[in-house]
Amino acid sequence: MDLYTNEAEEIITYQEMITKLRNRIEEILKNYRPVMNGEIYLSGEDVGKLLHISKRTLQQYRDDNILPYIQIGGKIIYKESDILYILEKNYTGQ
Repeated sequence: MDLYTNEAEEIITYQEMITKLRNRIEEILKNYRPVMNGEIYLSGEDVGKLLHISKRTLQQYRDDNILPYIQIGGKIIYKESDILYILEKNYTGQ
């Protein structure tokens, strides 16, 4: 009987580990950004969240050439390094 209890406990432990692993994988995939040639590209939604700005403000930044972007078809993407460069360049430290 003791052997059966140990096996049951091991099964529960494996199930818990699988559940934790599945949750971690889902969390990673939710925040995953593909890398192309070592560069991470962000969507307009990602940039808006990062900078705490609206879609309209982001559009204005593009129109005013404040933020560099790439347009492929109807999709607009932003290099993460460009966004970080603009932030660092305009940082006042106050």
